[in-house]
Amino acid sequence: MTCNQTELFELLHTKKQDRLLETLRGLSASEQEAMTKELQSVNFPFMERASEKNGKTYDIAPIDIFTADRADAECETLTQIGLSAIHANKVGAVLLCGGQGTRLGFPHSKGMFDMGLTRPIYIFELHFAYLLKIASMAKKFFPVFIMTSIYNDAEIREFLALHDYFGYDKNAVYFYTQNMAHATDFDGNLLLESPESLVKAPDGNGGWFTALADAGLLPLAHRLGLEWFNVVSLDNVLQRTVDPVFVGATIREQKICGAKVIRKATPDERIGLICQNHGKPAVIEYFELDKLLANENISIEGIDYGVILNYLFHINEMERTLTEKPLPVHKAKKKIPYWDGETYVKPTTENGYKYEMLATDLVDYMASCLPFEVRREAEFAPVKNKTGVDSVESAREMLQKAGITL
Repeated sequence: MTCNQTELFELLHTKKQDRLLETLRGLSASEQEAMTKELQSVNFPFMERASEKNGKTYDIAPIDIFTADRADAECETLTQIGLSAIHANKVGAVLLCGGQGTRLGFPHSKGMFDMGLTRPIYIFELHFAYLLKIASMAKKFFPVFIMTSIYNDAEIREFLALHDYFGYDKNAVYFYTQNMAHATDFDGNLLLESPESLVKAPDGNGGWFTALADAGLLPLAHRLGLEWFNVVSLDNVLQRTVDPVFVGATIREQKICGAKVIRKATPDERIGLICQNHGKPAVIEYFELDKLLANENISIEGIDYGVILNYLFHINEMERTLTEKPLPVHKAKKKIPYWDGETYVKPTTENGYKYEMLATDLVDYMASCLPFEVRREAEFAPVKNKTGVDSVESAREMLQKAGITL
């Protein structure tokens, strides 16, 4: 958005940002100039998508699962199909590394966190060890795209360079930053970070493809001959990225999307459930379940598998689908520090919204999807907390059970 100050003030009034207008008028000339520049980056249409009625209705049924037992039985054949595609440079990895280790008491990229007990072994190192293993099997350093954030981009690049990419070919690694979205209070008023800036936050893990495209990397992907992106979360330290068995199964079954899934450990496990909705693949997020279960006409009986943020997407299908219809935007209630015009406020309760897109919604957009079961003990050890469930402690225990010396 580019406009002069008068046009900008008129736009803010139209968007019901009168509180911000009042603050702006009280700023110095230099502060007004800086804030005017900042305001031109506000993506109002993006935020307004969160207020739209998405018209989503539910007719839920179980979806056929490609079981772990079946994958074991067909492992050799599927591996060869997958390795052939990887060797032909048809598959690229996308690591979502925008998050920080704040809940671990670690104010840096979570990938830089040391999981070791008797030796240093970093989360990035665990991921690259598996990537290196597959590259060796496929006899090909396949492309690895790393999505950072404005908060950790420089330190991630420096960290990986310092460790020589843990043996991976640095020329096959590409960086881009996650897009940001402005935050508001519960009434939709933009929140101030300072007299010269607004509060912004990453736009959610569902924005990975749009950010990659915005960074100009899609033409590169096409030049490289890529057909598939395997997008994964960084915080699962047992994540198997560009797993040839998974790749091979998705290709052989002629699906345009694959999703690694695990069987739910408990009925109330906070995990997105994969199913069919109106006959198409879908993921029901855990925060949707209470609303659904309150409807006596909806049952989740037989829907026992959840996603672990390890997806395989056909690139051309992603481009076509997201061009036709952008992802929905979700409002997440958060405690958001802000400047109130006089001082910096750190709220103790939720006071506003951050605007996010979710990777699970991408599955809903796909015409077909292969839910590919993996064994929890082999491939699911998320690091979200310092102690307790999904913690550094539990992940270390699972790494050791998997035979990794810490």
